[in-house]
Amino acid sequence: MRVKFLAFDSMGTRSMCTLVETDDARIIIDPGAALGPWRYGLKPHPIELERLREHKRAIEREASEADLIIITHYHYDHFPRPGEDIGWLRGKRILLKDPEHMINFSQRTRAGIFLERLRRLDARVEVADSRELRIGGCRVRFSSPVEHGDDPRLGYVVEVLIVDRGEKLIHSSDVEGFVSRDQVKFILDNRPDILVCDGPMTYMLGYRLGDNVFRESIRNMSEIIGGGFLQEMILDHHLLRDLEWRDRVRPVMDWADTCGVRVRTAAAYMGFNENLLEANRKKLYEELGGKE
Repeated sequence: MRVKFLAFDSMGTRSMCTLVETDDARIIIDPGAALGPWRYGLKPHPIELERLREHKRAIEREASEADLIIITHYHYDHFPRPGEDIGWLRGKRILLKDPEHMINFSQRTRAGIFLERLRRLDARVEVADSRELRIGGCRVRFSSPVEHGDDPRLGYVVEVLIVDRGEKLIHSSDVEGFVSRDQVKFILDNRPDILVCDGPMTYMLGYRLGDNVFRESIRNMSEIIGGGFLQEMILDHHLLRDLEWRDRVRPVMDWADTCGVRVRTAAAYMGFNENLLEANRKKLYEELGGKE
């Protein structure tokens, strides 16, 4: 199994776009990328806009050669916006979060628009929830829908397990740091070698993220790390919008060291410097200028 991260917050855009290659399949999970529309009262800096264009080009290029496209939910950092060219999805096999069940109003509306566009491209669309399929020697399994964080009003996502020749990877999608037992169960039941996950939304601590929910996230991530199966945790996305993210999850990092589990960002996995453009937006405007 070969893993390539195409766009992530640690690489400069809001995304969790992941390419998994096996001998029998090329699988793209969540082929979308976006920017925070406002941060520190500022719109995205021109450098962020250029990074977004770069990431979208990379996603289109890799997805055009993929055997399977997976969409875990309908937020625009995980799938294309209306108006974006999606010709690269023509004829593709696409497994996506059920657009009608266990879904909130906004995501149902977005899904309906997206599905209509896919129909015009003759894409082969299937519901992913709770499914399992094989592509040659590669097995793909989807969780039942789990909450996007701790509030069902934010909708639901599906977690994705890919198994190839005994090696297991799980892409958690937006669980916001494993804040519920349903989110954790799929991980503990399937015992992956590699876990690709978002962390808690610590940049909203005290606002959208309560202290009690944050503590639950730390406990659940620590339980996963201590399970005796994980080799590597890719910790990214929401957490990387906080410049102090390492200090926020220090107990998790220290516990991982004790357990022999490697925790790093998508950028670090790829050998890149971490580039937290959104979290550094104020600094970008102060040092490089640009129209606010």
